[in-house]
Amino acid sequence: MFTRISLIAASLAGSTFATAPAAAQALQDHFWIETSAYWPRVDTSVRLSSTRSGAQGTSIDLESDLALDKHETLPAVFAGVRLGSNFSIGGEYYSLSRKGSNVISRDIVFDDITYPASARVSTKFSTDVYRLTLGYAFIRKENFELGAALGLHATRFKVRLDGETSIGDQSANVEGRRHDFLAPLPTLGLFTAFEVAPRLTLNGRIDYLSLKIDDYDGRLINTQASISYRALKNVGIGATYRYVDYRVDVEKQRWTGRVSYKFKGPAVFLQFGF
Repeated sequence: MFTRISLIAASLAGSTFATAPAAAQALQDHFWIETSAYWPRVDTSVRLSSTRSGAQGTSIDLESDLALDKHETLPAVFAGVRLGSNFSIGGEYYSLSRKGSNVISRDIVFDDITYPASARVSTKFSTDVYRLTLGYAFIRKENFELGAALGLHATRFKVRLDGETSIGDQSANVEGRRHDFLAPLPTLGLFTAFEVAPRLTLNGRIDYLSLKIDDYDGRLINTQASISYRALKNVGIGATYRYVDYRVDVEKQRWTGRVSYKFKGPAVFLQFGF
């Protein structure tokens, strides 16, 4: 239940984290591989209400309420190849895992479970994202490129929530939840690259996604800008800044919920192109 909500959210996040074809490599590359480290500030909130029991879910701030880290290092590996002069295909893998434990200051209702104030709640929130993208440059010159990308993500999401409360000198465990699912999500985006000077390339990307599919209603805003320098013939370095803001609402027969994410921060990368 909650996992399905978070899975869609994590997939949306994945679409914005991943680099589009032709968005970081030099314009002359036919094949490239890139490793990066991203340091975002993360703001996450979730809410899950049970229609079976009628319990209204609490909007939970995972960083403030459950002490998940606001800052994390996100490693990623990206590789791609050009198919002719205008098409390109790329694949990426990255993972994000956070955990926290906190004594909550208010009652929290999650699904049909109530965690009372003063209970200690432990949480683990992690995703593994596998992405495949197909890009087409409808404008391509020697030092400039502008195109669109269609992507497909497969995201494995894991969430765990456990609680412990005290009654006098005795402690008692509150029922926990743990879920593990894998699901895909399509994405759309625009990208551009401009070689402003020999070996120096500027890249930009913007994504906007607003869709309703069956029981899911999602919205995504993403902007990204980067600069890369080809220090050697086949080796380059660069830096990126990304901002992501998205929300997913879900309505099911037995439950309703919402997940909201915001990510922003810099990344550095090392690339090899041929």
